[in-house]
Formats: sequence, structure tokens, C-alpha cells
Amino acid sequence: MNINYQKKLDEILKNINGETLLLHSCCAPCSSYVLEYLSNYFKITVFYYNPNISPDTEYEKRVKEQKEFIKKFKSKYPIDIIEGDYDKDKFYEISNGLENEIEGGKRCFKCYELRLKATAGVAKEKNYDYFGTTLTVSPYKNSKKLNEIGELLQNEYGINYLFSDFKKKNGYKRSIELSKEYNLYRQDYCGCEFSKRLKIKENDYEKETV
Repeated sequence: MNINYQKKLDEILKNINGETLLLHSCCAPCSSYVLEYLSNYFKITVFYYNPNISPDTEYEKRVKEQKEFIKKFKSKYPIDIIEGDYDKDKFYEISNGLENEIEGGKRCFKCYELRLKATAGVAKEKNYDYFGTTLTVSPYKNSKKLNEIGELLQNEYGINYLFSDFKKKNGYKRSIELSKEYNLYRQDYCGCEFSKRLKIKENDYEKETV
């Protein structure tokens, strides 16, 4: 059965008035629309936990951009940020044996789970009302799988998961507009070395066929 996660979010937001949300963010551009949208309802702390990003210089560039965007962004409630550990070994552990999986396949699902589980853990430890992720704003991410993982973790940790499909209501389009408005760095690959290799192959193929 197909679930309309935007409708589920709409129902949740009807009862929100300044509750706390720990929001996992993958990058500043994806967070832009989500923060614009949700900061009218929640007191948000961005949780920047992305051990999948490679190389180190790319990680540093993205986390810096995230912090700078939050400083510039004006919102109803102040937005804080927590930077999680850049523990690359954990990503390679869950990727073991899945290195050659297609982009958007089993390796990505494991990566979703890794990051959402860390978010749920911190949200539980610090007594947030909700936890969620910006990942569903991307048309390249599987929103159904992300929400299924979120629901499982909600039950495991006993903390509310914020169901979402932020690409709805032109969310992805708005994130592009905000990225231009704030002059945000928009990466051309998801983050991990495997997605970067794929992007390089695609670029090489395009050059060969021109």
C-alpha cells in the first residue's frame, strides 16, 4: 500500500507549537527548504551526522557550509546544530560486501539506517520530542524506505519520528531556489566514494559520447 507521507506530516504539524526536533541533515542545500518549512513549527537542532562523505576535504566543506547557512538563515525559532562524529569506519562496516551495489540500492538503505539510528539515539539521550531527516527532499532518495526505517526506530527508541516527503509541494525546487539565494555549495554526488566513482564514470561517458 502506498502511503502519502506528506499527509502524515500535515496531520502531525496540526498539533505542533514549538516542540523540539532533532533534524538529521545531509547538507546545507537539502536543509534549506526543510528548515524554512519546519522552523515555523518546531524548535530545531540540526544533527550533522554523515560518516559516508568522502574525502575528508569534502566533508569539511559540507559541514562548514551547513553551519554558515544556519547562521544566516532567519527563522521563527532559533536553530542550533550538533556535529556528530565523522566516524568513517562505521560507514565502511555497513558497506562491506555492498561496494558494487547500484546507487539507491541496498548500500544506500544501510547508510540511511546508520544515520537515522544515530539521530534517534541522540534525540532519545537529549529528550527531544521528535527526530527526522532532510533526506526525503531529494528525488534521488527513497522516501518510502527512509520513512519505514524511521518508523522502526521510533518503536525501538520510544521517540516520535517525523514522517515526511519533503520533495512534495515543490520542496526540491524550493531548495534549489534557496541555494541560489544563499549562494550555497551544491555537490554533484551524494557523498560516499562509491557515488563519487559513479559520477566520474558518468562524466567520462558523456565526454566520450559528445
